[in-house]
Amino acid sequence: MPGRTIAIGDIHGCDVALETLLGILKPTADDTIVVLGDVVDRGPNTKRCIEQLIVLRDQCKLVFIQGNHEEMMLQEVDAPPIDVITGWRRFGGLETLASYGSSFDDIPASHLRFLEESHDYWKTETDLFIHASLEPGVKLKEQKAEWLRWNHLTGFETPHPSGKRIICGHTAQASGIPWLLDGWICIDTKAHVGNPLTAFDATTDHFYQANALEEARDFSLDELIAEMG
Repeated sequence: MPGRTIAIGDIHGCDVALETLLGILKPTADDTIVVLGDVVDRGPNTKRCIEQLIVLRDQCKLVFIQGNHEEMMLQEVDAPPIDVITGWRRFGGLETLASYGSSFDDIPASHLRFLEESHDYWKTETDLFIHASLEPGVKLKEQKAEWLRWNHLTGFETPHPSGKRIICGHTAQASGIPWLLDGWICIDTKAHVGNPLTAFDATTDHFYQANALEEARDFSLDELIAEMG
């Protein structure tokens, strides 16, 4: 029996929600877990989130897509500014550093390698996984990092010309509910503010959610469509 392909939205340091979600999903060696980026920053424990994903990498096929927060973090690793509150630090970097002991020197090399060994996108026969968005009319291999990692969805997106469904994060949904557009599913449900962290099983079209209180629920894509009317 073929394995599942499951995407996980923006984790943002929410280690308890991630642990709870993985306990529900129970990934096996046949499964592919696609982490859509922004594992780091904002939430309480980026360090433990990365530790969990490194362990997960030995249990299944793990695909990590780089988000804009990983991009900002990696830009500061080699030459971090002294006593300067940078854009990265204002938008969650301070929380990430605190989870390691407040210094880049305390970040294990294995964690930095994990972030560096990331993908711009991932695709299957039916789905395309990205962090943020795509520039219309531009081939996938020619997409710029600004679009793949930074640009938010506008609501006017159109289906991909390949016919593949696009699974993304980045455009945070304050409602805690995945956002459905024609040919697009956004699963950044803003976990770091107490909302659930969301996973989407692209094989079965099923959503799974868990939060920092270890509360969980699941529902199908058809159920979400019906709920939205």
